Amino acid sequence: MKFKKITIAFETKNIVLAEELICDIFFSLNLKGVVCNIPLEEPDEGFGTHTLPLPDQNSIVGYLPDIDASDITLEKIKARAKDLAHLDIQVKTQVEIVDEKDWEDAWKTYFNVTRITDRIVIKPEWKDHEPAPNDIVIHLDPGMAFGTGTHPTTAMCIQMIEKFLIPGSDFLDVGTGSGILMVAAAKLGAGRLTGIDTDEVAIGISKKNLDKNQADPLVFTLSCATLDQTPQKTYDLIAANIIAQVIVDIMPELERRMAPKGMAILSGIIRERKPDIVAALQANALHIVHETNEGEWVALAVTRQEPFL
Repeated sequence: MKFKKITIAFETKNIVLAEELICDIFFSLNLKGVVCNIPLEEPDEGFGTHTLPLPDQNSIVGYLPDIDASDITLEKIKARAKDLAHLDIQVKTQVEIVDEKDWEDAWKTYFNVTRITDRIVIKPEWKDHEPAPNDIVIHLDPGMAFGTGTHPTTAMCIQMIEKFLIPGSDFLDVGTGSGILMVAAAKLGAGRLTGIDTDEVAIGISKKNLDKNQADPLVFTLSCATLDQTPQKTYDLIAANIIAQVIVDIMPELERRMAPKGMAILSGIIRERKPDIVAALQANALHIVHETNEGEWVALAVTRQEPFL
């Protein structure tokens, strides 16, 4: 199948804000295989270092199936990207037609084995790795879904899942993408796993990655749905690695699905949007119990506020 490869190159003083806003354009219009070509701050030694080369130009890349209807979507992307000029984000949109195989082979060259924590390692299916005795290895092929573990937002989520997941607990992944957080939760002992995403392609990729990692098909469920379309059951641990505005919008639904002593891990938040998240938490009687920062990115673990006696 052929795809339109859409590249939005940009210049701005606030790279992280531009990344979030352009990714939001792509995700909201259901682009696949979104790749962020921006410089990332070097993490601690041994934790995912040198996973990506420095880009020649800051850009976000996404893919649309090359069909008649994609021309309409492309015009929407161009218009919304151009409108970022009022935030001092100057963009240039480029389009080329590629085969699925072309982009797949190109980005795989730069996705290497990545150590996320002392124990957890992300291993691309096409790379060799000799694990240490106590390593938990996540075998991953993200395909055209978001989530490789190399981005700070995903890495921080995995670190918090390792810290807070209690074996046997129910886990919900909102915006599951490649399924990487579900796989991490499964390997750390989650009892039941549920993943939702609005992208059917992501759901299929998540299923393949759960199977690659030998997750029991009897304990996980995947569905193409928004959070408000899912059953009104509660979970011990919820992960939402999306963007700040979406987290704000779905906060009431997140609160309704948290077990009485449950916790939610919120990531994909840039520092300057943290006040918006805090306001939404307060409006839903939730509070922050743990915070992790990497560069301009913030991840939060939140629970219900204890009632005053």
